[in-house]
Amino acid sequence: MLTILGFVMIATFLVLIMTKKMSPIAALVLIPALFCVLVGQGAKLGDYVIEGVGDLAPTAAMLMFAIVYFGVMIDVGLFDPIVRGILRFCKADPMRIVVGTALLASIVSLDGDGSTTFMITVSAMYPLYKRLKMSLVVLTGVAATANGVMNTLPWGGPTARAATALKVDATDIFVPMIPALAVGLLAVFLLSYVLGLRERKRLGTLTLDEVLEPVTETVLVEAGAGSGGKGTARTGSGSGGGAGSSAGGVSYEKGADSRGSDAEEPADDEEFKGLDPNRSTLRPRLYWFNAGLTLVLLTAMIMQLMPIPVLFLLGAALALTVNFPSMKDQRARIAAHADNVLNVSGMVFAAAVFTGVLTGTGMVEHMADWLVGAVPEGMGPHMGIVAGLLSLPLTYFMSNDGFYFGVLPVLAEAGAAHGVSPLEVARASIVGQPLHMSSPLVPAVYVLVGMAKVEFGDHTRFTVKWAVLTSLVRARPDPGGWSSG
Repeated sequence: MLTILGFVMIATFLVLIMTKKMSPIAALVLIPALFCVLVGQGAKLGDYVIEGVGDLAPTAAMLMFAIVYFGVMIDVGLFDPIVRGILRFCKADPMRIVVGTALLASIVSLDGDGSTTFMITVSAMYPLYKRLKMSLVVLTGVAATANGVMNTLPWGGPTARAATALKVDATDIFVPMIPALAVGLLAVFLLSYVLGLRERKRLGTLTLDEVLEPVTETVLVEAGAGSGGKGTARTGSGSGGGAGSSAGGVSYEKGADSRGSDAEEPADDEEFKGLDPNRSTLRPRLYWFNAGLTLVLLTAMIMQLMPIPVLFLLGAALALTVNFPSMKDQRARIAAHADNVLNVSGMVFAAAVFTGVLTGTGMVEHMADWLVGAVPEGMGPHMGIVAGLLSLPLTYFMSNDGFYFGVLPVLAEAGAAHGVSPLEVARASIVGQPLHMSSPLVPAVYVLVGMAKVEFGDHTRFTVKWAVLTSLVRARPDPGGWSSG
C-alpha cells in the first residue's frame, strides 16, 4: 500500500506542477501533507517536517548567502568581462551562446557543487539570453544536464557516496568511467549545438552593436507552445505567423513570460541593464579584490576548509562591507536580491516537507524494495545493467543519500551472488546523475530556475527527455555488467 501511495504522491506532484495547477512550493507542502494523512500517519506530520527541515537547513543557509554573494558580484561587475568576452567570441550567435553555456557549466562543475555552478553560469549567461530574447529553459536545461554529467567526479557527492556505501575506493570507480564521462560531455555539447541551431533559426544572428545597444522593447519567452519563423533579437517579433515547433518542444509566444505565466514582466525589467557599463553599483577599482575573494572562496570550498554555509556567510558579509560601506547601500543590495533569496530558500524548506514525509512514512523504502524485488532472478548476472537503469528513476525520486546508502548495497549484494563486482554496480549507479540534477528533491535546481526566472514545471518538461537520453548514451551494457565507453 505504501508503495502505491508513494508513486501516486510523486506522480500527483509532478502532474500538478507541470500543468501549472499549483505552484511548486504549494505542491511540495500540501501534497505530502495530504498523503501523510491518507497513510494514517497524520499525527506524525510535524515530526517528519521538523526532521526534514533539520536535514536541509544547512543547505538553505548556504543558498541564501550564496545568492547574496553572487548577486553582489554581478552588481559590482565581476562577471561583465566574462559576459562581454563570451559575447564577442560568440558574435551574438545563439548557437555559440548555447554551446558556451554547456562549456561554462562543465568547467565550473569541477568544483563539485551544483549550486555554485548554477549561480556562476546563470550570472554570466543570463544577460546574453535576455538581450537576445533566447529561451531561458534552454539555459537551465543545458546547464543542469552538463552539471549532471560532471557530478560523477570523485569529489562529487554520488561517487563518494557509492564508494562509502560499498567500501571501495572512489578512484577505482571513477577512472574506468572517464571514457563514459567524455561521451557524456560530447552528448551535452551535441545537444547544445542542436538546440543552439534551433535558436539561431528562430532569432537569426545579430551584430555585436545590435546586442549591446539599449533595448526598450520587451518580448517575453515561454516554454510550452511555439511560433514558427524567424525574428530579430532586437524586436523579437516573428516573421512567420504559422504555428511551428522549436527547440525540443519549447515554444515562444509574445505576452507570456519566461516563467511560463501570462503575467507581464515588471516595467523596470523592460530595459535590461545586465550589460549596462554605467550602472551605479559598478566597482571597477575593486575588481581584482572581488575576483581574488571569489577565487579564495571557491578554493576553500574545494579543499573543504570550512562548511560551505559558513564560507558563503563570511564571503557575503565581506563582499557587502568592502563594496558598499554605507549601510543604506548594503540594505539596498540585500533588498535587490531578497526575491531570489526568498524564492529559493522557501523552495528548499518546502522540499523538506516532501522528503520528510516520503522518508518518515516509509514510502521511499517500500518503493525501492518493490523496484529491486521486481528484478527477475535471471538478471542477477547482469546486475550492473539493472543498477544503471534503476539509477535513473530512483535518483530522480529519491535523494542521493537514500539511493546510495539504502538501495545500492542491496543491488551490490544481489550482484555479488552472481559474480558481479561491487565496482561494476557502483559505476553503473552514477549514470543517472544528469537526470538527478533536475529532480524536485535537489535544492540546487531551485537556484537554477529561480535565478533564470523559469518555472520549475517548464524546466522539467523541457529537460527530462534530454537528461534521460544523455544518461543512456554515457554507458553501454556488456556481458560483464555496465561498463564505460
